[in-house]
Amino acid sequence: MTMRTTFLVQTFVLKRKRLIPGDRQVSQSGSGALKRAEAMATRIPGSAALQIVADDETGELDSATILGQFGDVPDDFAESLQAA
Repeated sequence: MTMRTTFLVQTFVLKRKRLIPGDRQVSQSGSGALKRAEAMATRIPGSAALQIVADDETGELDSATILGQFGDVPDDFAESLQAA
């Protein structure tokens, strides 16, 4: 069992006056994800930098941590990550 840490930037866009998930982009590091998320939030409604730890072989999620949120992010975003 090999655990792998991935850093992502999740964007959020407005559709029918609701915030919905947009594109995801992989980053090399946590600080890189934070910088990218902050920069992206100046052009779109919102973004979040995430740290995902999952089993490399099975894909089973071990943990998902929000490193930072910028701009408008859905209120239930943190709860939805924990449920996944």
